[in-house]
Amino acid sequence: MRKLLSVFLLFIFIQFNFGQSPKKLSSSEIYESIQKLNFLGSVLYVAAHPDDENTHLISYFSNEMHAQTAYVSLTRGDGGQNLIGPELRELLGVIRTQELIQARRIDGGIQFFTRANDFGYSKTPDETFAIWNKDEVLSDLVYVIRKFQPDVIINRFDARTPGTTHGHHTASAILSIEAFDLAADKSQYPEQFAFVKPWQPKRLFFNPSWFFYGSQAAFDKVDKSQYFKMDIGSYYPTLGLSNSEIAAKSRSQHSSQGFGATAVRGSSLEYLESIKGGMPDSDVFEGIDTTWNRVEDGKAIGIILSKVEKEYDFQNPSASIPDLMKAYLLIQNLKEGQWKQIKLNEIKEVIVSCAGLYLEAVSTSETAVPGTEIQVHIEATNRSLIPFRLQTVMGTKINQQLKFNQKFAVDLPYAISKETKPTSPYWLEEKGSLGMYQVSHPEFIGMAENPHVFSVDFQLDLNGSSISISRPLVYKYNDPEKGETYKPFFIVPLVSVNIEEKVLIFSDEKPKKVAVKVKSFSADLKANLHLDAPNNWKIEPKSKSVSISTLGEVKTYWFDVYPPKTQSETELIPQIEIDKKIFDKHLVEIKYEHIPEQKVLVNGSAKIVKLDIQKKGDKIGYIVGAGDALPENLRQIGYQVEIISPQEITAVKLKGFDAVVLGVRAFNVVSELSYKNKILFDYVQQGGNMVVQYNTNHALVTEDISPFPLKLSRDRVTDEFSEVKLIHPHNSALNYPNKITEKDFEGWVQERGLYFPDEWDSTFVPILSMHDKGEKPLQGSVLIAPYGKGYYVYTGLSFFRQLPAGVPGAYRLLANLLSLGK
Repeated sequence: MRKLLSVFLLFIFIQFNFGQSPKKLSSSEIYESIQKLNFLGSVLYVAAHPDDENTHLISYFSNEMHAQTAYVSLTRGDGGQNLIGPELRELLGVIRTQELIQARRIDGGIQFFTRANDFGYSKTPDETFAIWNKDEVLSDLVYVIRKFQPDVIINRFDARTPGTTHGHHTASAILSIEAFDLAADKSQYPEQFAFVKPWQPKRLFFNPSWFFYGSQAAFDKVDKSQYFKMDIGSYYPTLGLSNSEIAAKSRSQHSSQGFGATAVRGSSLEYLESIKGGMPDSDVFEGIDTTWNRVEDGKAIGIILSKVEKEYDFQNPSASIPDLMKAYLLIQNLKEGQWKQIKLNEIKEVIVSCAGLYLEAVSTSETAVPGTEIQVHIEATNRSLIPFRLQTVMGTKINQQLKFNQKFAVDLPYAISKETKPTSPYWLEEKGSLGMYQVSHPEFIGMAENPHVFSVDFQLDLNGSSISISRPLVYKYNDPEKGETYKPFFIVPLVSVNIEEKVLIFSDEKPKKVAVKVKSFSADLKANLHLDAPNNWKIEPKSKSVSISTLGEVKTYWFDVYPPKTQSETELIPQIEIDKKIFDKHLVEIKYEHIPEQKVLVNGSAKIVKLDIQKKGDKIGYIVGAGDALPENLRQIGYQVEIISPQEITAVKLKGFDAVVLGVRAFNVVSELSYKNKILFDYVQQGGNMVVQYNTNHALVTEDISPFPLKLSRDRVTDEFSEVKLIHPHNSALNYPNKITEKDFEGWVQERGLYFPDEWDSTFVPILSMHDKGEKPLQGSVLIAPYGKGYYVYTGLSFFRQLPAGVPGAYRLLANLLSLGK
């Protein structure tokens, strides 16, 4: 009877990252792994977002001290911006999750999360906790501590300085301090004890850094006599890398945030301030037994592994296997506990690496639907003289001696259960709230990615001793350019359905043809497709028959959608019916070179809006910045939008446009604007209309972002419900061609705007005033300056969030800005 492909429920990091080639350790790297076997200490680093972590410290603890080192990011970074593509919100969170996993793959750490949703910038922890469910996030952090059992916890941020940094940052430190004590309290979150045990960490630190003081020079002047000092600039001869080089490579995985880092070699100091547990003299693990003696019956294991480390033969790692097997069997006989499971998995991978054992399970197809059968190609190659015998694979009896450097291969069938769920990030399976993701399986909490990754068990025998090695089921193919290429294996739904245009704006009563794309993941699909919308919206035809004969084929079906006479907002839901079962999800594929391919099930629906809107002018030129969807959104309301490449910014090219719009952060990321800006200003002077969306004041390609003096700040309004006042109500931007009122600022999402200017030339006219609770009014959200015959507009309003969300007032206001002078 074939054994079910086992569900991979491990928190710890293994050497094979799903969807990437298996990590084959060099002799020197095997030695590093053996050293790690002999260290039983753990460190947990705590912060709020992907990219908050100190990769230098994580790498140092993992590679220099050989400690179990983890980073818990309270959020997945869903509320940030994306510098590499159009994905925002949940899809951006998936990308940034994978970037963190890749970072840990490099620096040797382990990655955790809580259910907190990065809803966007907040100014104080109180504001953060008003949106997060504080008790649930605290519970999650306690759960991670109880699961990982760190000896030492290090906070990236200071709990004592609310209001000086992102509210999420301070909140992470506040929660960490509370969780430090609560994790050991049996009366707190007792429901967790079905999966974990109480745990009391020994020390808690705050990790101060120069960026808390504005500059390295300012930090150099700080009295550090009460800090614990660490030189983390180690060089690892066995790896041929310094700690800083590893940390920089890890940091550079945050591509979506533009955080590529350059290594700085040599001595490098880090500081820790004691918050709980006292200040050590020379070692953060001082007074903590980090040897095998901390485990009952562990002394003998430590003696054996110390011998392995001392006698390790870099030319013949397999010589260590007999002693490693002795230690492995002793670890197996230990009482159940945290270190038993960690070290069992570690030592099994060391044994496999020492033997040069190559074990692989490859699906012949990248995807499968529930209720079907796949073929799994098994390979087992023993590149040592150690007499391993392959007993079983997937529960199938093999009983094959693995001879030196002779590949054993076999193809085995595997039936996918009809009950198997399609692969999609577990935290997105249920509808959450603005501040929290909903996870119905409490044992999943904290995990970086899905536990439901199929893995194959290879049962091996060595001289009568059994050892089981798990390998993830992957898909592998030969790419003509890249050669051997790995991808994750996915379970997919029978069919995917999607309305590609996620916001459909109806500016009049004319119908629109709406395309519904249907992708089949099976052959010979027969189904019925219809669109669901409220009765005041008319859909023709009522339904369409779907017939797709080829697996993977995509067909487009068209419907006519008629809007109501009055303004209306609703959801248009495509539904496919097969054997009385409804499919309404779209399978999104995320493909970037630096992370494994991801497939995410999202709603296939679209927002439809009947909008009372007028516009003047037709042709819009758009200069792309850091990525947003505004060109398509503008086309929705009837504009002809042309993307202008930096090379095309010429006086002749610009002359044909009624307005030119610069994408978000264009003056940060488009280097050509350092000299093409003058051409744009001349275009305005000669009668053009230029709308510049927000930029950050850091790393501008030029200070001349406006024809008049304009200074950017970090001012922002994070409360999307904050009151907006029209301070120049008679300005044409608030009256023509659409009458703008306070009602147009209802229904905004995530924020009002960001990085408003705080100083500007008297030529500029501010038209709006807004502020967060308890703060002074800000007037820099929209600034309009006549220049020659045209108009220059700078706006920090987050149109890049509002238009894709279908916010009517944002469309109306932007149409007015584009219509200035018309």
